[in-house]
Amino acid sequence: MNRGVVTIEARVSEKALGLRLDRALADALPEVSRERLKALIAGGAVTDPRGVVVSDPSSKAVAGGLYVVSVPEATPSTNQAQDIALNVVFEDEHLIVIDKQAGLVVHPAAGNADGTLVNALLHHCAGNLSGIGGVARPGIVHRIDKDTSGLMVAAKTDRAHEGLARQFHDHSIDRRYKAMVSGRPTPTAGSVDAPLARSPSNRKKIAIVPGGKRAVTHYTTLERLNGGALVECRLETGRTHQVRVHMASLGHPLIGDPVYGRTKQAHKALLETLGFRRQALHAARLGFIHPVNSNALAFDSEMPGDMQELFTALLV
Repeated sequence: MNRGVVTIEARVSEKALGLRLDRALADALPEVSRERLKALIAGGAVTDPRGVVVSDPSSKAVAGGLYVVSVPEATPSTNQAQDIALNVVFEDEHLIVIDKQAGLVVHPAAGNADGTLVNALLHHCAGNLSGIGGVARPGIVHRIDKDTSGLMVAAKTDRAHEGLARQFHDHSIDRRYKAMVSGRPTPTAGSVDAPLARSPSNRKKIAIVPGGKRAVTHYTTLERLNGGALVECRLETGRTHQVRVHMASLGHPLIGDPVYGRTKQAHKALLETLGFRRQALHAARLGFIHPVNSNALAFDSEMPGDMQELFTALLV
C-alpha cells in the first residue's frame, strides 16, 4: 500500500465476457461504487491483467482477469459526528458490530442529512472509519432498512472493509432475519430464488424482475400466529428489500409493511392499539470470518420490545 492509496486486486468473473469494465469491476468490488470505479478508470488508476493502464470505463472486461485498482485516500467527510446512542455488540480496532434500533437511517441521503448511523459511528469511533467506499458512507459495508432493527457490522479500517465486502459478495455471511408474516406459509419451509431490481412501474419499490440481480431467501416457520406466522429468513444473497419482496411474492407479506403488503383488518386494529408502525422484521443473526485475524464470529439478537409485544399478542 502506497501512502494515501489503497491497492486492491480484483478478479472479475469468468462470466464477465462482453461486460463493460466498470460493471465487471463493480461486481467484483461491491465496496466501491460503480460511479467511483468509472472515475478511477478514467483517471488511470486501473491496470488490466497485462499490467497496462486502462482508461475507458466502457471497454470490455477480460473474463476471469486480475485487475489492480489504486483507490486514493478518501477526502474528508462532510458528515458530522453526532452523539447518538448505539447498542454496541462487539468492537475491536478493525470493526464494530451494532444492534441497530428501528427508525435509525443507516447513512445520510436526501431527506436524512444527519441523525444517521454514520453520524453516530463518526462520534463513537472518533472519526476512525474506513473510507474505501468513498466519503458519503464511511465504514458502511452493508445496510438494513430504516424501520428494520437488528445486527450490522461496520468497518473501521480499509483492510476490514475490503475483507468484509468480499464475504458479502461471496455470500458467505450468515444473515438470518426474524419476520412476522401475514398468513401461514405452505409448505412451512422453503426457498425463494427470484431476481430483484427496481420496479419498472415504481422506482421507489423493488420487484421481481427478469434479468435482475439473483436473490435467494430460505425461510422456515418458527411459530404459528393468529392469522400469521413467525418465520426465520436466511439470506443467501443480500439485496435491497429482499425478505420483504420475497415473502410478499409467496402471498405472505410482512405484518405492518406499508410498501409490499396489505395489512389484514384484524392485524390493523392490533397494530394501532400497540402503536406498531413498521414492518415486523429484525436482523437476528450475523456471522462472518474476521477479515484480519480470521476468527469465526457470530452474534445473535433477541427481537426488540415492540416486536416481542406484537408476537405475544398474536400467539395462538
